[in-house]
Amino acid sequence: MHKGVAAVKNRKMLLPALLPIALVFSLILPALTVGASAILHPPGDYSIDHSTVDGYSIASAMALDTPQGKVTPMIAVGSSHTVGVKDDGTVVTVGDNSYGQCDVGNWTDIVQVAAGDGHTVGVKSDGTVVAVGDNDWGQCDVGNWTDITQVAADGKHTVGLKTDGTVVAVGANITGQCDVGGWADIVQVAAGFWHTVGLKTDGTVVAVGANWYQQCDASSWKNIIQVDAGYLHTVGLKSDGTVVAVGDNDWGQSNVGRWRDITQVGAGYSHTVGLKSDGTAVAVGDNGGLDVSAWTYIVQIAAGFHHTVGLKTDGTVVAVGSNYNGKCDIGNWTYIVQIVAGCHYTVGLKTGGTVVAVGRNDSGQCDVGSWTDIFQVAAGCGHTVGLKSDGTVVAVGYNYYGQCDVGDWTDIIQVAAGDSHTVGLRSDGTLVAMGRNDYKQCNVDDWTDITQVAAGYGHTVGVRGDGTVVAEGWNDSGQCDVGGWTDITQVAVGSYHTVGLKSDGSVVAIGCVGWTDYEQCNVSGWANIIWVAAGDSHTMGLKDDGTVVATGSNEDGQCNIGGWTDIIQVGAGDSHTVGLKADGTVVAAGLETELAKWNIGAIEHPLTISSNIGGLVTTPGEGTFTYDTGTVVDLVAEPEEGYRFVNWTGDVDTVISVNATTTSITIHGDYSITANFEKIPPPPINWPLVGGIIAAVVAGGLAIFLVRRRGRSPA
Repeated sequence: MHKGVAAVKNRKMLLPALLPIALVFSLILPALTVGASAILHPPGDYSIDHSTVDGYSIASAMALDTPQGKVTPMIAVGSSHTVGVKDDGTVVTVGDNSYGQCDVGNWTDIVQVAAGDGHTVGVKSDGTVVAVGDNDWGQCDVGNWTDITQVAADGKHTVGLKTDGTVVAVGANITGQCDVGGWADIVQVAAGFWHTVGLKTDGTVVAVGANWYQQCDASSWKNIIQVDAGYLHTVGLKSDGTVVAVGDNDWGQSNVGRWRDITQVGAGYSHTVGLKSDGTAVAVGDNGGLDVSAWTYIVQIAAGFHHTVGLKTDGTVVAVGSNYNGKCDIGNWTYIVQIVAGCHYTVGLKTGGTVVAVGRNDSGQCDVGSWTDIFQVAAGCGHTVGLKSDGTVVAVGYNYYGQCDVGDWTDIIQVAAGDSHTVGLRSDGTLVAMGRNDYKQCNVDDWTDITQVAAGYGHTVGVRGDGTVVAEGWNDSGQCDVGGWTDITQVAVGSYHTVGLKSDGSVVAIGCVGWTDYEQCNVSGWANIIWVAAGDSHTMGLKDDGTVVATGSNEDGQCNIGGWTDIIQVGAGDSHTVGLKADGTVVAAGLETELAKWNIGAIEHPLTISSNIGGLVTTPGEGTFTYDTGTVVDLVAEPEEGYRFVNWTGDVDTVISVNATTTSITIHGDYSITANFEKIPPPPINWPLVGGIIAAVVAGGLAIFLVRRRGRSPA
């Protein structure tokens, strides 16, 4: 046969044999193409377009579905009081009420507040303004103000920002701090004690008033988004999260140049506080009890004269400084056998003779951790005294007047600590005293037959064995006029008053005259009393049934002891009260415990949820939702057919598991999260199997070819 003809015949016989091979490759090649396409488009390259309903996006519609009539909670601080706006538009206060600045119980529909030296101002939702407190300079004359969007108050003046960007002011204008009539395009105002600051729409700043420390020299500032004014300094927050300051820097309150990532600033008397974007806080300046380093989940800060307050995301409030100094942090104390309260701190004697203390420690008055073998403790205003079981005495703290120079005392059976003096009762009934003596409060050397002694701000009182009482020292309020008292078993001394417990359980008191009268001497109806204690301007009585009665100043909540039971001893400080329970634990009342009761409303935060191509978030859905702080939100992501879930991305720090389709997120801020999906890739190609199949097909085809060729060969 001719070779050409034979070749054609061979090809014709070979084609049917190669058809199975072509079929195999027709199945393999598309699979390879799909795999390549998936690699070219990784997860995250896709975005989902949300539809619109009635002109609103789905996300916007969901955001609008929130409770109506709620107010964003906020705090403000004055010189000596703290104010909070609750989410229902009512107002709470705590602190000094000498001028009625805390009389806000009937306020409603309030959206913003400010606190001055002795007055409180509130903006209502209709743009009108209310004010209470000190009005000696007309700082509360705001009854005719309208269209107000924000107020600021400090010192003796009040400033109001109107909706049109102009500003009004009333009150003291000694340094020109109210000369704001020409201001325009203002978006925020701040009031210092002697000056006023305004932030303009273009991010620049204007200021009027006293400029003794150049606190008004802020005209060169740019890109400012918030301002605050302290006593003699001004602080500005820039759009990049940095901070600038001008004015007094004697305490380092203007050293804010290194701050970063700040979202709000507050200026106090001699300190500055900054809120960071992560909810923590920083502070510079006079740090006597102003440590905010442990604060977390803070959404707003306010700086007062000598204290700082922070609003947490859950609506609770924390504070440090001034009277907020941890003096009531006694919740974990156990095995206590005696308690005493100093001006701004608390001391406890434990069963083993060791001592614990909390509160202000600026003079080392709480440095009692090394004390041992202590039998009794006493607390003054800045010093602490301990009586040892061998009759010697130790002392720590403020010693300017030598009130801690007790190292050579012996044979002592009781100690007492006044504001700046210390008294020791000897076993023979005589006394020894050290410290401040300008009121002759230490002139007790000739006293005899003393069974108990107490010390106050400037006077000393002793009980004699026959139940009579002697006193020496400052007597402007008659606090030493105890010569007629009889049948006394115990005395307690406040700053300007003296209290005596009689053997029949009744109580007498003296020293409440004029400006020192806070009704702390109104004890005539008390009965069944077994122990008395006296604070600066309040008096406590322990009853024989373990309950407690109180009278006097309650500006800091120091008399709020109505629920106390099972008490065996009480102690009264400058503005707080402590009670020792029979089980050795301790309870307290004061500013800190009152503030701890506040919950002015949890802060609401938006949660925005989205997904990329390949699936949906079915729980709670997609869009923007609003939740209270602390809410745990369930999340469920469902992939479409041919896709699988990858992870959650975005603000996922509080997501339980970012790799789980069903998980949850805890709301502590404004969050945005995305559910990511990817196509399910084809199974990997088993090349040995493919090669085997191809080899088998080829072998089969060749076999068929050879058989057919042999069958056609001539015999």
